[in-house]
Amino acid sequence: MIIDSHAHIYPDKIAHKAARSIGDFYDIDMDLDGTVDMLLKVGGEAGVDKFLVHSVATTPHQVRSINSFIAKSVSEHPDRFIGFATLHPDCGDEIPEIVDEAISLGLDGIKLHPDFQKFDIDSPKAMRMYEVLEGRLPILFHTGDYRTQYSKPTKIIKVLERFPKLDIIAAHFGAWSEWGFGSKELSEAGVYVDSSSSFYAMSPERIMEMIHIFGTDKIFFGSDYPMWNVKKELETFMSLPLSDEDREKILHKNLEGLLAKYKR
Repeated sequence: MIIDSHAHIYPDKIAHKAARSIGDFYDIDMDLDGTVDMLLKVGGEAGVDKFLVHSVATTPHQVRSINSFIAKSVSEHPDRFIGFATLHPDCGDEIPEIVDEAISLGLDGIKLHPDFQKFDIDSPKAMRMYEVLEGRLPILFHTGDYRTQYSKPTKIIKVLERFPKLDIIAAHFGAWSEWGFGSKELSEAGVYVDSSSSFYAMSPERIMEMIHIFGTDKIFFGSDYPMWNVKKELETFMSLPLSDEDREKILHKNLEGLLAKYKR
């Protein structure tokens, strides 16, 4: 079993524009278009069994339509997709209702991107989201960007001090473009991480260092489609000197174990 724990998808009519926008933000050439069909195609070629799919609302009014799209995509591909909802701190008093709706839609977590959504992870308005989510859904954060302060991984520690039962996944080994920053603190706090958008910038030795810091029980394999081709990401992962047991944990067992806590 192989699960790609980090894949963005978009409706066909906006997918190309959305993918280009991501490429522009990160100054990366995008060869993939962000559609469901292309994800299934490249995933099939790579031998991936399932994808954790999500998208990000840059404004509050986008939240419900995105969540409906993710839920519809999961319902159309129930054997291939696991869905995470989006949320926005500026949803304010609507946050509890939106979280209830996400759960009723069968979505299994929340994806937040502080840099796109322009909020500090530990800001007071963000704390309202965590208060509602604690014990109900895990959160996948984009973490790390040398250009901004919004998603600094050490801010997660402040969140967990207030909400210790919150399950958090810090994407990109916890600090995109600043790999290693805050890693010790995140590891000690029991935060999960994924490997997405990291392999391209690391030697195999550095990847193994990151794996040792967080431990093989706390890491998920992820590609960050459409930024990277999952086949190449998987080839890199499979070349690492890991035991079969640790490989299985990272490829699917860790994520399955986390999501099992929230099965209703």
